Amino acid sequence: MKEYKVRFVGYRRQYQQRKAEFDAVFKKIMSAGDFILRKDVDEFERKIASYVGTKYAIGVNSGTDALYLSARALGFGPGDEVITTAHTFVATVGAIVQCGAKPVLLDLGKDFNIDVDQIEPVITSRTKGIIPVHLNGHSCRMDKIMNLAKRYNLKVLEDSAQALGAEFKGRKCGSFGNAGIFSFYPAKLLGAPGDGGMVVTSEAHLARKIKGLRDNGRINFSETIEGYGYCSRLDNLHAAILKMKFKYFNQGLERRREIAKMYDNGLKGLGDIAIPVYGEKDFFDVYQNYVIRTQKRDELVKYLNKSGIEVLISWRRPMHQQKALHLDHFHLPITEKISNEVISLPMYPELTNEEIEYVINSIRKFVSPQ
Repeated sequence: MKEYKVRFVGYRRQYQQRKAEFDAVFKKIMSAGDFILRKDVDEFERKIASYVGTKYAIGVNSGTDALYLSARALGFGPGDEVITTAHTFVATVGAIVQCGAKPVLLDLGKDFNIDVDQIEPVITSRTKGIIPVHLNGHSCRMDKIMNLAKRYNLKVLEDSAQALGAEFKGRKCGSFGNAGIFSFYPAKLLGAPGDGGMVVTSEAHLARKIKGLRDNGRINFSETIEGYGYCSRLDNLHAAILKMKFKYFNQGLERRREIAKMYDNGLKGLGDIAIPVYGEKDFFDVYQNYVIRTQKRDELVKYLNKSGIEVLISWRRPMHQQKALHLDHFHLPITEKISNEVISLPMYPELTNEEIEYVINSIRKFVSPQ
C-alpha cells in the first residue's frame, strides 16, 4: 500500500490526538455491555436535533439507510417522480428507485449543487418530492426549493450527508425540509469508526415511522409490531464515540474553513485551476471537501500522487452514465463536464499548515514547472 506524505483523511492522526478519550469511551461501553439502542444513542440524537434545530433525530445504520428509510416514510413509491441530481453518491438515487419511484435528474449550478432554476419546468402531476444534495459542505438554495415545494405540495428530503453544520441564511442544512439526513461514514465531517447515519425532522409522525423502520417495526423495544421494518440501528458504541467527538465539532469546522482559505489564497488565479465559488453572505460553508477543477485533471492527479499527495475524484462517471442504473436518457452536459474536471484535495482538521503549503506548492509546480 502506498505511503503518502499527505493523506486525504488522517484517521490514525485523529485517534492519536485524542487517544485517551477514544480508549475511555471504548472501555466504558465494553465494560457496561451497552450495545443496542442504549443511553448513548438517545443522548447523541438529542444533541444532533438541538444542533440542527429540529425536534427529533433518529440514529440509523448508515447515511444510505437514512435516505432510504426517510424516502419510505415520506411515501415515495410506484408512479411517483422525485427530483434530484446525478452528481451525487449512488445512494441518493438508489433511495428513490428502491421505493419504486422514478428519479428525475437535473443538471448543476456553478456550486456543484442542483440548478434550482431547472426544477419547476420538470414538475408534473406525478412529482412527489425533491431531494436536494448539499454537496461538499455547501448548502443548496433552500428558499427557492421550499417555495416550489409549498406551491406544488411536494415533500423535501435533504441529503445533508456532507453538510452537518452548513447553513443557508442562518439556518442549518437538514432543518428546511420534511426530513434531512446525515452520514457518519469515517471520512465525513463527523465520522464514526465505521458506518452510521441520522435522520432529522420536526414532524412527529415521520420520526415515529422511521424509528419503527429502523428496528423491525418496533418502537423502543415494544412487543407491539407497527409494521415490517429493517435492522438499521446506530450502534451504541459508535454513538458514544460520535458524542465524544461532537464536543470538538465546531472547532473542527473552523479549522476546515481556515484550510479552505489557505487553499483559496494559494491557488487563486493559477492557470486553469478553478477554486470553489463559495463565500457568499447567505452561506456558511463547512468544506466536507475542497474541490478544484482543471481540464488537466488526470495529469494533475498522477503528479500529486507521485508527489505523495492523496486526492479523491467524486465522481469520474455521474449516475446517469452508469449503464447498470438505466438512467442514460438524461442529458446533463454540465454534470458531465464537472465529472471530468473535479479533484478533492486533502481536507481535515488535523492537517498541518506545512502539509497544506506542500499541496499548494505541488499544484503550483505542476502548473508552472521550473
